[in-house]
Amino acid sequence: MSTFETDTAVTPIESGRFSVELSERWWIGPGPNGGYVAALMLNAMDAVATQPPRSLTVHFLSRPATGPAEIEVTVERQGRSTSFLSARLIQNGEVQGKAMAVFSARRDGPSFDHTVMPDVPSPEDGEEFDTSLVEVAVFSRFRAVPAIGGAPMSGGEEAETAGWLRLRDEQPMTAVLAAAMLDVWFPAPFVVLGKPAHAPTLEYTVHFPCELPLRENPEPDWVLARLTADQAVDGHFSEDGELWSRDGVLLARSRQVALLKDYDPTGQGPPGTISRG
Repeated sequence: MSTFETDTAVTPIESGRFSVELSERWWIGPGPNGGYVAALMLNAMDAVATQPPRSLTVHFLSRPATGPAEIEVTVERQGRSTSFLSARLIQNGEVQGKAMAVFSARRDGPSFDHTVMPDVPSPEDGEEFDTSLVEVAVFSRFRAVPAIGGAPMSGGEEAETAGWLRLRDEQPMTAVLAAAMLDVWFPAPFVVLGKPAHAPTLEYTVHFPCELPLRENPEPDWVLARLTADQAVDGHFSEDGELWSRDGVLLARSRQVALLKDYDPTGQGPPGTISRG
């Protein structure tokens, strides 16, 4: 098992209840990366569902701590082809996060694909960034090659950024890993800012257009994460994300609502949010 698989593992306690162990290897500042929490909750729901995940939405009510927690999964409706599940992450008797997910099986039907992968150099043609230089635990778990946009806080013109990513401790791409990876790269608004900031996540949604791992190419490889934001208003912003395979398959999409606030050197943000900044 990869370190990621180990740190997102769920252990059944009884029907619909799982124990988990939150690892600081996926921390950012004072709390866990939101994508890591989303991955934990999706993994618990996936253990109950009989179809592949198609949509996941997580609301971050509070900031979990390292150590043990439980995830309670409820099957809201079970169908032959489609099911709706909810989950709650509970730690020390308090609900830290809530999630809803849709699981739906592959079926015959009309199809089309107008998606276009960004035109970027291959990861081998880029310059790999030493993620160990960044004092962010979750980022150091990955290898990274910048592909689009300037550096964080560089005062750029567009809130767009993209980079190639792959786990240092490799494993095939899964929906659980995709949910985590779409929240690893730094937030798109950071490109246009001129000074450090925090971007605590309030809500995080991921859509999975295809079953993962891909049947055609299940081996571990670089994937491209692209993030964009077109406005920040009243201290909030919405960010769109895309996760692409090397050969141009859209693996997952994301959208999240987050706060955008001045940098706090203490790392203390609102208790109901999980920071990416």
